[in-house]
Amino acid sequence: MLTKLLKISCTSQKCTFAKPFQAMPGPRGPFGLGNLYNYMPGIGAYSWLELHKAGRDKYEKYGSIVRETMVPGQDIVWLYNPKDIATLLNEREYPQRRSHLALAQYRKQRPHLYRTTGLLPTNGEDWWRLRSELQKELSAPRSVRSFVPAVDEVTLEFMEYLKQQPETETGIDMLPKLTRLNLELTCLLTFGTRLHSFSPREQLPHSRSTRLMEAAETTNSCILPTDQGLQLWRYMETPSFRKLRRAQLYMESVALEFVEENMKANDSSGSLISAYIKNPQLDRFDVVGTAADLLLAGIDTTSYASAFLLYHVAKHPDVQRRIYEESLKLLPNPEKALCADSLRTDITYTRAVLKESLRLNPISIGVGRILNQDTVLGGYFVPKGTTVVTQNMVACRLPQHFPEPLRFLPERWLQQRSALNPYLVLPFGHGMRACIARRLAEQNMHVLLLRLLRNYELIWRGQTEAELDVLTLLINKPNAPVLIELRRRFE
Repeated sequence: MLTKLLKISCTSQKCTFAKPFQAMPGPRGPFGLGNLYNYMPGIGAYSWLELHKAGRDKYEKYGSIVRETMVPGQDIVWLYNPKDIATLLNEREYPQRRSHLALAQYRKQRPHLYRTTGLLPTNGEDWWRLRSELQKELSAPRSVRSFVPAVDEVTLEFMEYLKQQPETETGIDMLPKLTRLNLELTCLLTFGTRLHSFSPREQLPHSRSTRLMEAAETTNSCILPTDQGLQLWRYMETPSFRKLRRAQLYMESVALEFVEENMKANDSSGSLISAYIKNPQLDRFDVVGTAADLLLAGIDTTSYASAFLLYHVAKHPDVQRRIYEESLKLLPNPEKALCADSLRTDITYTRAVLKESLRLNPISIGVGRILNQDTVLGGYFVPKGTTVVTQNMVACRLPQHFPEPLRFLPERWLQQRSALNPYLVLPFGHGMRACIARRLAEQNMHVLLLRLLRNYELIWRGQTEAELDVLTLLINKPNAPVLIELRRRFE
């Protein structure tokens, strides 16, 4: 019987009594045909663009562990309890993900450029071979700090770019501006190449910068619709797959151009790709795939996270004041270069502000895995091969995990940090499959925040009737313009 407790054996834990997988609560759809219909526009109660709302609704209806049948034979288990999240993410073998499936198919169709499907979709030994080599340039804090002078130089140019924007009390939509900044930083740090994205020419609709920004957003917006459901793109070119293919063709062409330039230069530019080219454990196929991955992952993720960061700061003048005070210590002269070593110890509050922003508005709703062994989660037996996704964004907004969970309180990371569960705030993932450029992304946002608050007071001019919400395009994007008035400081 479904309600009968089953005794199971799992290789990663002691034998235990667990309830059967079939008994786990959650939506199955009418007649067991699956809940995919519930995500169809105009029909269902859920939306791919608002997965955090769907996640909260399922938590309230079913509890801290939910089994959702999308189509018969395709289940997703959603986790909200940090203890279960810890069990899931303490992997002993190569962690497996079920993501970027259509991107993987696109790359398999182009064997003249890709030997694997890249760092994002690949699993198993191929993934670990790539990961172990690529992370060498990004794992050591000293290596990451070496990028500070270049990041600071581009961020100073960004400050000049902002000065050229027309002053208005309705504010500037900061998201497209931040996207240009992160495109420029991605190309400089990855390829040693400047696009000059802030120039009038590069702001035109058909410029390389603008097209790269559009291609990255198009690709990211196609990932969830192609990952879930019937996956008809495996048999025919669906509209979503066509959009992804066209966007990737353009991003790929630019990445190839930049890789070729680095190979011809054969110098020590200090860029990531130049280091990977010199690595004897990586061949040209690996370098091309990595270039395409870094170009895709580096633009929107940090831009969206930075937009939410500025939103929270703009709405809290007391937070601004404390960041400004820290920036004065580091930058008594706003034109002075930022010292990389000072970012290690002198920005305690700025770090807490970013941490709190990522708690409320993480880069994605959670972390996904494919179980590589039978596991007990929430008292239920979950079989090997099941897709399990954590619901960190929902969990981080629950009062049992954080006092006053919806308030923006950076102080909680200074006063209560030791009492907070480390498996709740995971904006960059966890463990071996954590974002390979996490340290670099955080560093870039620290530099941006210090530079911006040293030069400007931020005043929120966007919607006031409700909090800024998210669109879940695989990564969380603001659902409305991020309108901020930049009021120059002259002291």
